[in-house]
Amino acid sequence: MTDVLLTVGTRKGLFTGRRKNGRWTFDDPHFNAQAIYSIGIDNRRARPRILVGGDSAHFGPSVFHSDDLGASWTEPACPAVKFPLDTGVSLERVWQLHPAPAHSPDVVYAGTEPAALFRSADGGESFELVRPLWEHPTRDRWMPGGGGEAVHTVVTDARDADTVTVAVSAAGVFRTRDGGASWVPANRGVSAVFLPDPDPEFGQCVHKVAQDAGDLDRLYLQNHWGVFRSDDGGGSWTDIGGGLPSDFGFAVVAHPHRPDTAYVFPINADTDRVPAGRRCRVYRTSDAGATWEPLTRGLPGGDHYGTVLRDAMCTDGGEPAGVYFGNRNGEVYGSADDGDSWELLVEHLPDVLCVRATVLV
Repeated sequence: MTDVLLTVGTRKGLFTGRRKNGRWTFDDPHFNAQAIYSIGIDNRRARPRILVGGDSAHFGPSVFHSDDLGASWTEPACPAVKFPLDTGVSLERVWQLHPAPAHSPDVVYAGTEPAALFRSADGGESFELVRPLWEHPTRDRWMPGGGGEAVHTVVTDARDADTVTVAVSAAGVFRTRDGGASWVPANRGVSAVFLPDPDPEFGQCVHKVAQDAGDLDRLYLQNHWGVFRSDDGGGSWTDIGGGLPSDFGFAVVAHPHRPDTAYVFPINADTDRVPAGRRCRVYRTSDAGATWEPLTRGLPGGDHYGTVLRDAMCTDGGEPAGVYFGNRNGEVYGSADDGDSWELLVEHLPDVLCVRATVLV
C-alpha cells in the first residue's frame, strides 16, 4: 500500500495520521485546544505544505503552515488573513484553505467568516481580500446559515486561472471568469425550500461543491435539502438526489481520477442531524447521479449518530482512491479501495470538523 498522510481537524486540535506498510499510526494533537476548521494540503511543492486554519478562544483565528509534514509549524508574525480597516469587520474564522492548481504555483485561496474570499500569492503566508466579491451588490441581502455567514468552499479550474467558484452560506454559489474582478450568482435550478421564493437568484444554503475528475465543467452540490449536478460550470443545476435515503447532508466529494463518480453522506433532516435512517452509510454514484449505491462494508451496522460535516470527508488522490470521513462522535473511517470497504482508523477524538489526505511519494 502507498504511504498516506491524513490530517484531522477537530474542536480541540489537529491530529495527523500516517499509513506505512498498510498500518496506521496517529500523533498527539497539534494546536491543543484550538478548533481547526480548515486544512489545505499543497502538493505543488517538492514536499507537501500543510496549511491549517486554527481558532483559539484566547488568541483568535490564525493560519499556520508546515513544510515537514507537521513536525514543526510556522505562524506569520502578522496575521495572514486580516480584514482591511475600512471594511469595519474582523475575522471570525477561516473556513477553507484551497491551494490553486499547478498553473498558479504560489496561489492559495482562503474562505472566511464573515463571508469573504482572500487570495495569497506566497503559498499561504499572507492574503489579500478579493474586494469585488466582498463588495458584491447582493451582499446586504446575504443571510447567515446555521453555522454563520461564510465562504466555505472554493473550486478552481485547472484549465484557467481566472475561473473560480465559491459557495457561501447562505447566499449560494458565485463564480468569476475574470480572475475575481466580477462575480455572478450561479444557482439556477438549486432550490431554497426554506424561502418564500424557492428558486431565487441567490440565497440558497449550499453546503458543499465538488468538481468531477473527468469533466471540469461538471460540479456536484450538496444543498440544505437537495443534491444537484451542473454540467456547465454552475450555469444551471439538475436534481440528482432521487436515489438517496435523504437529500439533506453536508459533505460531497468527487473521486480524484474516476469520471462521473462522487460520494455523499446523507443526514436525516435539518431538524434531525444524524445519519439517514440512523445508519452509518456513505453513498457513491458512478454515473453522475443517475443512481446511488450504499457503501457499508466495515462500517457500524446498528444505530449510529455520528454526523459528518461539510469538510469532514475527502479522498487522497491515490489509485485506487483512499476515501476518508470523520464524524462528531470523534471517529475517523478510511477506505483504501474507492469506498468498497472501510475500517475504523481512530476513535474517541473531539468533534471532527475537517479531514484532508494525500499520498506521499
